[in-house]
Amino acid sequence: MKLASLNQGRDGELIVVSRDLTRYCGAADIAPTLQAALDDWEIIAPKLQARFAALQDNEITHFPFAPAECHSPLPRAHHWADGSAYVNHVELVRRARGAEMPESFWTDPLIYQGGSDKFLAPCENISIADADWGIDFEAEVAVITGDVPMGIDAERAEDSIRLLMLVNDVSLRNLIPGELAKGFGFYQSKPSSAFSPVAVTPDELGHHWRGGKLHLDLHAVLNGDKIGSPNAGVDMTFNFPQLIAHAAKTRPLGAGTIIGSGTVSNVDRSAGSCCLAEVRMLEIIADGKPLTPFMQFGDRIEIAMYDEHNNNIFGSINQQVVEYTEPG
Repeated sequence: MKLASLNQGRDGELIVVSRDLTRYCGAADIAPTLQAALDDWEIIAPKLQARFAALQDNEITHFPFAPAECHSPLPRAHHWADGSAYVNHVELVRRARGAEMPESFWTDPLIYQGGSDKFLAPCENISIADADWGIDFEAEVAVITGDVPMGIDAERAEDSIRLLMLVNDVSLRNLIPGELAKGFGFYQSKPSSAFSPVAVTPDELGHHWRGGKLHLDLHAVLNGDKIGSPNAGVDMTFNFPQLIAHAAKTRPLGAGTIIGSGTVSNVDRSAGSCCLAEVRMLEIIADGKPLTPFMQFGDRIEIAMYDEHNNNIFGSINQQVVEYTEPG
């Protein structure tokens, strides 16, 4: 099934969306929010699945679905942790900063906990105060989990995956080196992220979801020009169950935890890139200097994933970068 949240209130209003993303029906009578559904998934999910089947068969009152009316599926989350599952990408970006990559990065996942108190809606502007901060998009895949016990192994962790969605993990590249030099991780360099309008259950993805990875191309289009469409299942060093198990090594994860893949990246460069930092690093390797600028005010980024029939699976993240102005 496919679920979304109308942009109402702090936590949205849960709706069920048709498989082709053309229509939706309300689900607030089953669970008022997606978080409420996740908190009691074993009881709530079958009711949502029945509602989804009724919507598919046109047996229930429905309305036209518009991604612009949606918030991110979880407008805020108890826990948002982003990994770097594509170690090829990590190696390139660290090289751009002049930082060596420890050999352990190939055997032990890298992950950080991001801000989750207020995500951006999938069609909401990216508001940044200074373009000199190096504004970048990062196209990723993410999973939403149920409750995960501490110390779970990767084999069992896959059963905790409830939903998948796409991510634009906005980064301010020029702030990152100074922050990491302090030895305490990201903070100011990671503003609010945005997620796809729709979250889908793994069974909706068919054979494309296997081995804890999503084997489809992730498309990143900047100002109408395709930056890349690498396959999210290729070159993913750590799959989602491994990322979940890593995050839960020393603490349990609550229902509604979001785990991101990190920027999707392929060793085969013909597929392009899912962020500008990687584009710039490849230009440095080829030409000795970066040629592509980071995002500027007015730029628009679109992120989407399509099945083999060219159906948009999650709906598109479609955001414009604007200059921040203080309220009032």
